[in-house]
Formats: sequence, structure tokens, C-alpha cells
Amino acid sequence: MAPSKRPGSNKSDSKSKKRKKEEDYDYAAEEDDTNDADINEAEVPGAAARDAEKNDLAAQEDEFGAKDYRSQMILKSDHDCRPLWVAPNGHIFLESFSPVYKHAHDFLIAISEPVSRPELIHEYKLTAYSLYAAVSVGLQTNDIIEYLKRLSKTSIPEGIVEFIKLCTLSYGKVKLVLKHNKYFVESPFPDILQKLLKDPVIQECRLRRNVDNDSEEFIKQVQDKKQLLTFGAKPGTTSEPVGSNGQPVPDDITSFYEKIDVEEEEDENLLETVSFEVNQEKIEVIQKRCIELEFPLLAEYDFRNDTVNPDINVDLRPSAVLRPYQEKSLRKMFGNGRARSGVIVLPCGAGKSLVGVTACCTVRKRALVLCNSGVSVEQWKQQFKMWSTADDSMICRFTSEAKDKPMGCSILVTTYSMITHTQRRSWEAEQTMKWLQEQEWGLMLLDEVHTIPAKMFRRVLTIVQSHCKLGLTATLLREDDKIADLNFLIGPKLYEANWLELQKRGYIARVQCAEVWCPMTPEFYREYLECKTSKRLLLYVMNPNKFRATQFLIKYHERRGDKTIVFSDNVFALKHYAIKMNKPYIYGPTLQSERIQILQNFKFNPKVNTIFVSKVADTSFDLPEANVLIQISSHGGSRRQEAQRLGRILRAKKGAIAEEYNAFFYTLVSQDTMEMNYSRKRQRFLVNQGYSYKVITKLAGMDEEPDLMYKNRDEQLQLLQQVLATSEIDCEDERIPGEGGFRSGTTRKSGNMGSMSGADDAVYYEYKKSRTGMSDEWALIELQGDIKSNADLGLEGQFLGDLHFTTTGTPLLIIGHHLLYGKETKIQKPFALIEKRAIEGTAEYVVKSIIKNKIIFKTRPKPIVGNVE
Repeated sequence: MAPSKRPGSNKSDSKSKKRKKEEDYDYAAEEDDTNDADINEAEVPGAAARDAEKNDLAAQEDEFGAKDYRSQMILKSDHDCRPLWVAPNGHIFLESFSPVYKHAHDFLIAISEPVSRPELIHEYKLTAYSLYAAVSVGLQTNDIIEYLKRLSKTSIPEGIVEFIKLCTLSYGKVKLVLKHNKYFVESPFPDILQKLLKDPVIQECRLRRNVDNDSEEFIKQVQDKKQLLTFGAKPGTTSEPVGSNGQPVPDDITSFYEKIDVEEEEDENLLETVSFEVNQEKIEVIQKRCIELEFPLLAEYDFRNDTVNPDINVDLRPSAVLRPYQEKSLRKMFGNGRARSGVIVLPCGAGKSLVGVTACCTVRKRALVLCNSGVSVEQWKQQFKMWSTADDSMICRFTSEAKDKPMGCSILVTTYSMITHTQRRSWEAEQTMKWLQEQEWGLMLLDEVHTIPAKMFRRVLTIVQSHCKLGLTATLLREDDKIADLNFLIGPKLYEANWLELQKRGYIARVQCAEVWCPMTPEFYREYLECKTSKRLLLYVMNPNKFRATQFLIKYHERRGDKTIVFSDNVFALKHYAIKMNKPYIYGPTLQSERIQILQNFKFNPKVNTIFVSKVADTSFDLPEANVLIQISSHGGSRRQEAQRLGRILRAKKGAIAEEYNAFFYTLVSQDTMEMNYSRKRQRFLVNQGYSYKVITKLAGMDEEPDLMYKNRDEQLQLLQQVLATSEIDCEDERIPGEGGFRSGTTRKSGNMGSMSGADDAVYYEYKKSRTGMSDEWALIELQGDIKSNADLGLEGQFLGDLHFTTTGTPLLIIGHHLLYGKETKIQKPFALIEKRAIEGTAEYVVKSIIKNKIIFKTRPKPIVGNVE
């Protein structure tokens, strides 16, 4: 995969400034937004650079590269009852068929990172960050080592024991707690606080209420045993399933598991703690200094003792029933009666929204929800109304298109780019931002948290003040390895679910993944081999055999009654495929209102069973009805994008049988091209989650399917000519504002000798004078009879879209993205559906309303060049 480009300066001309969009749609996971070495080094403890792999250097290798660990790992006599191996390089291998799999799985999720989880053997890896996360949820160093010894089939290598001690020695020992609206640095270890207070920077941050008393006495307190928050059944109260082999579970494993499970939630309530108060204005200073001293402060919010911030009147509805894995993730967040900041990782469609809504209802303080698109904002608002007692008066939206009045609201839902927007804002947006910055937010909920580059998130932190931060994502990975920044910007990973396990239990759909190989036609392949520019990408995306395979799969699944989403990163291919097949499509410039209408038709209109979308739908598009996904173009080798796209069809299907496939994920690749290499890289994450890809070299029945396009050579050559005539811009993937590598400004375009005349942009056209008298609205087309609704036009169940014009002035009415032809100036019934749009320069205009027999436009239409065949 090509390295990500550094975004350039975002300059724009006066016209773009006039209508500057304040909202971005997505942030690429590959974005390399910052290179501030001094900041990164200062805000990551030195232990983060430690790697258990270094313990592997002394191991002997055979001729095939396999390493001999027998001298370091002594096999136990009852090894068959124990479920895992711990290798000297920090990798842990777990038997999923073991009778103590449940115990071991929960433990390993807390202390290590999953590497690969197929059906029988799971692989995990101990890292510095995963051990930090383990300590943050209450696990002690000795408990981690002791339980690993009891679960392991062999002795634990000494290097691993030292690595665990090194990484957990200082982390989690000191906490920054907000109690009664005062900030305290708290620890059960007085000697650690003494060590911190010897530092002159921390001494400056300390707040002494009694000026006369200069002693170093700490505030001592025995934490009261609080009533812990419960989400469903408490762990350990349910009977654990016995393994299929009937082997007994060793007593030392079960007893110790129950011990540490209880300690995670209750131990801290019995400890005597010491603390000192710090100046609220110097919180950032002391956080940075403690990280430099390798005692990073663990942020916790004692929300029940916060008396300054008022409680909000919001609760879960009785219909909101949490699943077991959702309960477990929330117990990790609220395990000790306080709210821990961190990240929860759940598969797409597994109910991340309900987890977020439940967290807001638990904290019961003012909440800020940050999303990455306007569609996601609308969906979060609906989720709050569905799962909680919050109504419209309590929920405020703040996007470029929806700016609700925030005064008196309890939950504000907005986008990352609206908060971090640095250009000039409208007066209304400026007032909302001023109000937002004045608030003290109890909970900041970060949707799709993996997409936030470090520099962008630091900007959010400086603008918004919040006590607790919860990140939600399905794919905690980035191609630029910046995912580690989230550990200290937000908090450690609190919980991560197993995709395959949720699939077996029916919580997410059972997906059949397939890679369809499409041979390149001779003419396209010849051009592909000879071409050295970016048109190579367009040639393998526009491969006629790929087009025909897509058309066949769409027809096949529409006959089955399935709902299909087709993804394409390349906008030229997206439009060409969609228009040829008469399907609606959504991409970056598509208006928010049109997006929502297309999605509503897809959900509820039985006649709209297929939509085409670009990368704007990679995340936060909630389409539970979709059960087929076809991918024709993608962003290089991005593992994150592959997983996010699979997530569009992962939501559990109603009435589906868990043992049968009820969703289908097709990736179409052109054979013998770079696309095959990219596809292999993209599949790594899902393969590690336990999914397998079926390779299809020939689609059965495609040759017998009638009406497939590009059957003969003449049609294929005509398509090739269109592809070769495209500009360099058409060959590139869609660029979305805010995305990595996005640059506005000048662009290079191909030209011809005819352009030397300088009249490229000059078109002669006679306009009719507006009958409305309004400068920004224009009545152009007169219809026969009074038109009061779509039904009068014979458009039941559809919506009015745009009008297109040819040089003859003949109107083309767009319904969704279907072209409907109107003869002369009259719109006839029934409409004649045509398949081809104007050859060059199509322009689209939005219909505002229809008054009697006049169509009123939002903007004054302009003509286009070209004829309709």
C-alpha cells in the first residue's frame, strides 16, 4: 500500500470561502496528520517502547525458521487440563475447545492484544499498552503473573515475568480523581506520592488550602464500600459451561479466577488511599509531567459525588435489554463505582450505540457525542430516542445542515470537524460553539474513534472540557501505527469482543465472504500493461467482465429479495455502474437531504433493492436491512476499510438461522492486476478474526443470463475509449474534505487543441425570465394541470430530485438517480425510462417545490452541453 500523503495547506478561493462547508464526512485511518516528535515523546511513557519480542533473540532456529523453546518452557504433568502456552516472545496461544476457555479468554482479553482468532487456536500478544490496560481495570502485577502460571501448560519464561513487572510497576498506581468538584492525585501507595512531590513541577501544581501549613501531610481516606453499578448478572454468578471433552477444571484455576474477578470491582473500595489536591488550572501540566516521570495519571470521574454539574433526567427504556458482552464492557468502565476513560471495541452491528447510550444514562451528566458525518449525527439522535427517555428537547444537533438551539439541551450530537473547524463560521454556529465551550461535559462519547488522528483529537481536547471520555470502534487499527496514541489521549482499551463468538451466538450475521476473480479482456489488459499512469487503476476497475459480474450478482440477489449495497471508491466508476444499471448512488457531494431520502427508499421501498455508494458510507451508515455487499473498488490495502464495509451487513437478520449463511460479502478483483495484491492485504484483519474467503473463478449461470451489458467486443472497445479519454482526476479515488491526503486548490487536467481557443467555459443559451420575481429561485418548466404531490406525476413512493437540460432545452426529470424523459416542455405519463445521460458535462439542480404547474428551483439552473441518445 502506498504511504499516506501529508495534507497540504487548505487554501480556497473567494467562491469556496463564501459557501465553506463546516462538516467533513470521514477521516481516513491511514492519515498521518502530525509529526510532532517532541509532543509524542513527551506524552508516551518510556515503557511503551518495550517489546517482549526482544526476549526471543537467544532462541535457536532450525533450517525452516522455527524456534526451539524447550529449554525455557518446561511442560507440566497436567498440561492437558490447562488451555494455553506462553512463548518467550510474548505470544500466547489459547485452545478454544478447552473446558476453561471462558476463564482464559476473559483474562487474556484484559491483559493482551488479540492477533488471530480462528476456530480452534487463538493467538494473543503481550504488549506494554495491553498490560497498562490490565492494570487500569484493577488487575495487580502479582495476580497477572500468578494466573498466567495456573493457565499455562508450561512454566512461564523468566523474560515474560520481568516484562510484565516492568510494564505494570508504575502504571495505574496514581489516579486523577474529581471529587466534590476538586481535583485530587490519589494513590494507595504513599511512597509514590512522596516521590512525585519531590519534583518541583508537581509541587507548583499542588493546591494548599491552608497557607500556614507547609507540611507534606497527605489527605488520608479509607474508601467507603460503595454500591457498585450493575449491568445484568454479575460475573461468576452463572454456571460456566463444561468442555465437550468432559475434562475437570483444575481447582486452582476456578478459585483464582473468581478471586481476581471480584478484586477488579471491589478491591479498590477497601483500600486506604492517600491524596493531595491539585490546582485545576494546572491539570494538563501535571498530567504531562507524570507521564515524563513514568507514573501516568489514570483518569477517573466520581460522577455521583459531582454536585456542581446538574444531573440530567434521562434513563434507559424498559425495552433496552443489554446483551452479555455489552454488560461486560460496561462493567469494565464502571467497575469501581467511578467512570473510567477508555475505548470499547465491538464488531459493527453488535450494538455499540446501545453501549454509548447506556453509559450516558449511567453517568447522568451533560453528554457530548462526536461523530464523523451528518448521517451519523441523525442516527445517534434516533438511537437516543429509541433506547432512552430523551426527547427532541433534550437532544441538540450541531452540523453544517442542522443547527438546533442548544440552550437547555442535555445531549449535544455533532461531528469532529464542526468542533475543530478553524475557518470563519456563521453567526449561529459561532454562538453554539461559544455555548459548547462554556459547558463542563460529564461524558464525551467518541464514535469511530480509530479515525481520529492525534493532532485532530488534541484540538478537540483543548476546545471541549469533559470529565470522562469513552471511545467506540469496531476496528482498533490504523495503517500508520498511530492507534497507540489513543491509549494516553483517551484511555486504555477496556474491552474487546470476539467476532466469531458473537456470530455463533447469533448476535451478528453469519457472513459468507467471497473473492470473485474477473479476467481482464484482451484490449483492457493490453492497455493496463502499457499504461504507466494512474489510469491503470481505472482500467482494472472498469474491466467489462467485472461490470458484467456485478450486474449478474445484483440481478441474482434481487430475485432472491435481498438488499444489496455496492461500494466503489472511484467516483467515475461509481457513476458509470449506477447510471448504466439505473440504480441510485451516494457520494461526497450528494446533499444530506437526498442521502436520507435514498436511504429511506432503500430501507422501506420494495422497488429499491440496490444502491451504489462511495467511501462516505464506510462508517456510521446504519442499514440493518442490507444483507449483500459487493465491492468493486477500494482504497489500496486498507484492512480497516475492509472490516468497516463488512460491518454494513453484520447486523443480525430477523428470522435467520444461526447455522446458515444469511449475509454475503463479495470482493470483485480483476485477475492478474495489482488489485489482487491489495485484496490479500485487506483481508488480513478479517482472516485474523476467524473469517475465511472463498475464491470464485467463475460465476455459475452468468453466461446464460440475458441482458448483461458489454457482451460483444464493440461495446467493450467503446467503454475502453471512454476510460482512455478520462482525465487524471477521474482516475483517482474520491477525496473527502478532512481525509488524509485531501488537498483543495489547483488541479491538473488533460486538454486538447480545441482548448487553445479559450472558449471552454463559454456556452450560449437563452433563459426564460423568472415568473416568481425571486433572484435565487426560478420557475422554468410549466407542467400540464395542477401538480400538488408526487402522486399527480405518477411517482408514488418516490421523490422529486433534479432536472437536467440539453442544448435543445428538453428537460430530464431525475427521480432519485433515474432519468425520466419529458417531451418538449410537458411531462407526460407514463414516463419513458432511458438509460443514457448526456455525454458531456451533466449538471444537476435541486427542486425546491412545485406550485401548481411551476417547478421552483433552489438555485438558478444553467445549461449543459451534449445530447441524449
